[in-house]
Amino acid sequence: MSIKSLLRNLRRRWFFQWLYFGKPPWDTGVTPPELVAFIASNPPGRALDLGCGTGTNAIALAKAGWEVTGVDYIGKAIKKGRKKARQTGVTVELYQGDVTHLDNIHGPFDLVLDIGCFHNLDRAGKLAYIKQIVRFLAPDGTYLMYGFYSASELENTGIKPSELEMLAQHLECIERVNGEDRGARPSAWFTYRLKN
Repeated sequence: MSIKSLLRNLRRRWFFQWLYFGKPPWDTGVTPPELVAFIASNPPGRALDLGCGTGTNAIALAKAGWEVTGVDYIGKAIKKGRKKARQTGVTVELYQGDVTHLDNIHGPFDLVLDIGCFHNLDRAGKLAYIKQIVRFLAPDGTYLMYGFYSASELENTGIKPSELEMLAQHLECIERVNGEDRGARPSAWFTYRLKN
């Protein structure tokens, strides 16, 4: 990893840690309708929530009978998520960790969920992350991802066309639904399966 990437990752980590001293804008406490629809149309199984934050979506899955593991690199978010799970009365396994190096997690998973994690990684992180997806996704499992995207390869964040091509080397995109976030930033929901 270059010094420039290392510094950018440290700044990003500090920024996210700082936001969790309050309430980050993405931590709405509401499970998105796309995940609600997925839960309604798929039988429970094992789920891995990457960048799980305070566990809102992990808890929603657990309430529907899923066995859920969540990972986030911000310890304060994990601590809040564990407390929320206890108060809700569900069991979820939430770990502080790096989504690009998941050595203590054991698959396979029927669902790998990512709501806003992949798009924040640098290119090297995205390559390592994709290896984790391929490693953990069950042969007939679903990778469901929400993220911002960018048509420009020069931006530091967002999912770029070349990164969608990296995903396409290992995963088949079953569905893409384009939209915008509350700030009118281009975003999309992606549904992937492993290539045969």
